[in-house]
Amino acid sequence: MADLPVTIDDVRRAAAVIEGRVRRTPVFSCASLGEGVWLKAELLQRTGAFKVRGAFSRIAELTAAERARGVVTCSAGNHAAAVALAGRELGTNALVMMPSYASQAKVDATRAYGGTADLEAADAAEAFARMDAEAAASGRVVVHPFNDPAVMAGQGTLGLELCEQIDEITQVVVPVGGGGLIAGVAIAVKALAPHARVIGVEPAAIATLGASIAAGKPLPRPKGTTVADALGPPTIGDPPFAVLSRLLDEAVTVSEEQLAEGFRFLYARTKLAGEAAAAAPVAALLSGAVEALPGTVLVLSGGNIAPELAARLLAG
Repeated sequence: MADLPVTIDDVRRAAAVIEGRVRRTPVFSCASLGEGVWLKAELLQRTGAFKVRGAFSRIAELTAAERARGVVTCSAGNHAAAVALAGRELGTNALVMMPSYASQAKVDATRAYGGTADLEAADAAEAFARMDAEAAASGRVVVHPFNDPAVMAGQGTLGLELCEQIDEITQVVVPVGGGGLIAGVAIAVKALAPHARVIGVEPAAIATLGASIAAGKPLPRPKGTTVADALGPPTIGDPPFAVLSRLLDEAVTVSEEQLAEGFRFLYARTKLAGEAAAAAPVAALLSGAVEALPGTVLVLSGGNIAPELAARLLAG
């Protein structure tokens, strides 16, 4: 796998870089989902999501001159907060292009961590375009949410942890947005537990990964809407796709009602307040899209959800 954009050695280097800056998040067994099923509680990570792993990994490698120019990114929220926090702690100013519909809770969190939130973009595609234009105009360094090998390597440290925490992994089920998390996890898991399957889960309304794998190239995401706002980048990234086209075992989808059911299950049965994206792997098991085998790990990617949306999902 040396020809892939990220290797297990890159992930190990990222782990050394981010050590002490991120949490080693716990795993919990969940017999209610099946004997030997585990939950990787990344929603207990700093900023409430896995994104800090990649943000610290990328910003830590900047030169002093690059840090002085500042960084720019785009995000509906979790990556925004992560870059803001990593920028503050590593000494660089962070500007974040967020779509106008971004959750107010995530906008507030980004600003609280020291980032500047720009809400002029109408949608995710426009936010990405504004990010690129800002970088070209100002010299800020782009910290892409998934199209960056250093970010992917940082996200892959979650996979390293899993392989240290659980002896016999049979399959890892991961929510899919731009693909950076699942690609990084796949690099680590396939190197350390090569017989384990890596399965991606997407909302059916905006499913892209399975179709992109079948087409042999990243396809534009459909124009649908989903409660899992964190899973809505305009496409799968090129570096993640290069990894996933080689290492992904399966891509499945879940409906909006199945996402809501997964969210309610997490809240009621595990007492974990995950966001809708984090509920996607749970929804895949509850719906039967993924079989609940012993040694199954569900990655709960984040816990940042607007109270109003949480209340609506819980009410059913």
